[in-house]
Amino acid sequence: LHARHGSLTGSRAADMLSTIRSGEAAARRECKGQLVSEIVTQLPVTDTFVNQAMSWGIEQQQYGVRAYEVRGALVQSSGFLRSHTVRAGCSLDGHVGDFDGIIEVKCPKSTTHARLLQEHTLGSRYLPQVLHNLWITGAQWCDWMSYDPRFPPHLRLHVIRVPRDESSIADYEQKAL
Repeated sequence: LHARHGSLTGSRAADMLSTIRSGEAAARRECKGQLVSEIVTQLPVTDTFVNQAMSWGIEQQQYGVRAYEVRGALVQSSGFLRSHTVRAGCSLDGHVGDFDGIIEVKCPKSTTHARLLQEHTLGSRYLPQVLHNLWITGAQWCDWMSYDPRFPPHLRLHVIRVPRDESSIADYEQKAL
């Protein structure tokens, strides 16, 4: 928490991009307020809520990484990565090679995993975090995955490769600054 306080992170990216027709979206205003308070107080905001589903997902993430590695990629951990130019950074679920690629693992409810298996698309819910992490790391791709060990083995891991798109990253960077 201390490494990331006062920094825009991938987990805050969707809130930072929130918009409404007029004025400022509540999620964006809250995100900015949290960042300002962390900068001023030099303390991380620790009032984060974790429910049972989130806790289960956190516990299962390591197994999702292992299932991905079985496909032939060695996943490395990196800790918190900070931008050298702006107050932003990311905590990756892992990276491959010399940050050639990054991974993002989600372990959602089974109903969500089933829907993701059918849709074969990342969707707007997860794309901001992926763009943010690609922006910070300079990686060429992100393998975003949904993992659910309750499914039969051939359906447990669903991977969607998101290639780096400089236009989308530039648009994201402009909104982040």
